[in-house]
Amino acid sequence: MKNPNYLFLAFLFLFSISLFAQNSDKLKTINIKGIVIEKVSKQPLEYATITFLNTSNLKTIAGGITNNKGEFTIATVPGVYTIKIEFISFRPTEIINKKLSENTNLGIIVLEEDATQLNQVEIRAEKSTVEIKLDKKVYNVGQDLMVKGGTVSDVLDNIPSVTVDVEGNVSLRGNNNVRILIDGRPSVAINIAEALRLIPADAIDKVEVITNPSARYDAEGGGGILNIILKKGKNNGVNGILILSAGTPENTGASGNINVRSEFSNIFATLGYNKRNNPGNTEVNQENFNPDGSFKSYVEERRTNNRKSEGFNGIMGIELYLNKSTTWINTLTLRNNNGDNPENIFFSITNADNSFIKTSRFNDLFRSSQDVEYATNFIKTFKKEGAKLTIDASFSQNRDKNNSNIFGNQIVPIFNFISSERTTNLQSQNRNLIQSDYVLPIGKNSQFEAGFRGNYLTLNTDFKVEEDVLGNNNFTINSNFTNIFEYVENVSALYSQFGSKINKFSYLFGLRFENSNIEVNQITLQDFNAKKYTNFFPSAFFTYEIKEGSSVSINYSKRITRPRDLFINPFSQYSSNINLFQGNPDLNPSLSDAFDLGYLKKWGKTTLSTSLYINRTSDAFQIVRKERGDLINGIPVIINTPFNLATDDKIGFEFTLNYSPYKWWRLNTNFNFFSNKTDGSYTYIKASNEIETINFNNSSSTWFARITSKVTLPYKIDFQTNGTYNAPQKVAQGTNKGVASMNLAFSKDILKDKGTLSFTVNDVFNSRKRINALRLPNVNSDMEMQWRERQLTLSFTYRFNKQKGDKEKSQKRENDSGGEDFQG
Repeated sequence: MKNPNYLFLAFLFLFSISLFAQNSDKLKTINIKGIVIEKVSKQPLEYATITFLNTSNLKTIAGGITNNKGEFTIATVPGVYTIKIEFISFRPTEIINKKLSENTNLGIIVLEEDATQLNQVEIRAEKSTVEIKLDKKVYNVGQDLMVKGGTVSDVLDNIPSVTVDVEGNVSLRGNNNVRILIDGRPSVAINIAEALRLIPADAIDKVEVITNPSARYDAEGGGGILNIILKKGKNNGVNGILILSAGTPENTGASGNINVRSEFSNIFATLGYNKRNNPGNTEVNQENFNPDGSFKSYVEERRTNNRKSEGFNGIMGIELYLNKSTTWINTLTLRNNNGDNPENIFFSITNADNSFIKTSRFNDLFRSSQDVEYATNFIKTFKKEGAKLTIDASFSQNRDKNNSNIFGNQIVPIFNFISSERTTNLQSQNRNLIQSDYVLPIGKNSQFEAGFRGNYLTLNTDFKVEEDVLGNNNFTINSNFTNIFEYVENVSALYSQFGSKINKFSYLFGLRFENSNIEVNQITLQDFNAKKYTNFFPSAFFTYEIKEGSSVSINYSKRITRPRDLFINPFSQYSSNINLFQGNPDLNPSLSDAFDLGYLKKWGKTTLSTSLYINRTSDAFQIVRKERGDLINGIPVIINTPFNLATDDKIGFEFTLNYSPYKWWRLNTNFNFFSNKTDGSYTYIKASNEIETINFNNSSSTWFARITSKVTLPYKIDFQTNGTYNAPQKVAQGTNKGVASMNLAFSKDILKDKGTLSFTVNDVFNSRKRINALRLPNVNSDMEMQWRERQLTLSFTYRFNKQKGDKEKSQKRENDSGGEDFQG
């Protein structure tokens, strides 16, 4: 690309040859127009592809796509053509040996849905935004107004079946054991929840929601898989998008993506900068009782914080089309983020004798992280249609550094210095991944697939707490919270699966084998542990097409969730000295059996996808909140730690309804009801040598609902609203309260549709909080925690050489997967 003139000359040369091949007048140009519609609804199909092929060698001479009215006008030279009309999930139509010598109107061309594309129904209104399949849902997020100027975390929180709590933890159908993949690979970040808040939403092409994965996917993630596909760009020529945003509380960002595509290569890049401030707050009201049940003290805890961050995100890559059947993709990802979080913590303590004390703690946390990843993908297709070999590898490094200074003071009855503390948390992670997959079609409707995957991870954490108890700036190490921790995870996997279709019935059987070698080493304490285990993960999928647009399926898969980082490191956090989180290095992986009965129905302007699911997990992770047995300033110290529960059974029902009553109005509704039953207990010895057993036998049910409405108002203003409700749920040690929230957004196209102005309000009523009530034998505690207050954002989008909502039109290459096939 050093001299773009070479590309222009090459293009001119090829174009001249194609003109020379025509039998007619080489200098004359004619316009061919027409309209493409859907057979059932008679609605126009936007982004349908029309290709004019040379009848002798089937080379492409000209082509184009339809507009939002299904219309197309394509300039070409007179000649005899095979005209091909295509749209995803529809049967292609061909007009054979069409002689064109003058301007011609081909009239209305009707496309019919292809029932042979198993389980797939694509929902359309004005824009194609979601594909619903019985085994997964694929959400194209480009037209979602809610995420303009936001992050990946905001994107996920607007997707049916997915919820993101106030701390950034992701759940799928109420299950937080979710595997997060980016372009089919595990995230390189150490703290995934934090990383999702750093990647700009504008970098995302689509999100795959895979509730019950087959054997070809990584077995990790008892709750399913979320695969985030990043933009790479596939439109021919040079095109891209620039997005600027600003908001309050501070939410400033600039991002853009560009791609330069030719016959031989595709160069793509996405760059983003953001600066954010997320003010939050926490309120805790706690009653403490003596062993005889008498009142001991009342504590009010108040926290205010400002999570500030400034970061850069860059993704650059090149696809090389080595020949018609071979593609080589290389991608480099860079992320850098710096921030601080000043947090004020106030305690007011009222004792039974009416004595009163007030203390404060100030925690000033500074953090920085750097991620770098190189990925290479080799894709080879064969003469046999559908046969394909892929070889993929990625190598990544992540570095996180967190420093905090903590100051404590006793305020009432007199100002008195208590202590100063400082913490240092240095983390480094190296992840290497290699895999290969081979797909072999057998006969007309059968397919065999096999592959290997090796995932090799090393995580080191150096956590240190120092104290200055005299106030003379002389710090000494607190050995109770200081340790060097190493986690090594090497997982090798083999899988194979076979699927076939017999008339209206189809099936897919798979088996995956994984060999895990785990090391959990506490270097400072000289405590070394190794765990080795092997597992087989079978899967089975059955689908019956009742009639066109109506299908039923039943699926099964076995999954695993391995504990990592925070859950197994006993020395990783120290913010509050009375409310601590402590990892459990003896935690074992949990295994899940997932069953899913699905039904999919499409009629007219409505599509309904329903699912009845059962998930049984053994050795499930459960957080226990226990009293350590000692007091600080009269307040009992509470420890939060995970352990392996006996079983966790979940049964639920979910439906997703997509309805477009009018061209200008689209409704999406998602409802999920589930019942949870846990069985197990936890026994521990307090600091006072008392033995206490906590019973976790519990049954509860809850539900979640989300409705999204998008309306086109006069003057072509788009208005989108999103309402969410998480119902209350009883847990073993208390209750999680119900929470309702709402977002809204407006959008208006300007500059002849090359630009778009968007205005979003995230959390309109400032109500997105975690609200729970904790009930322990001697402690009653009620907490409200808000991670981010209401946010307003204004964004401007400008497109060059690209129209609004342009569907990425790939060249006719079987190996053009866009990263979706890297699933392992």
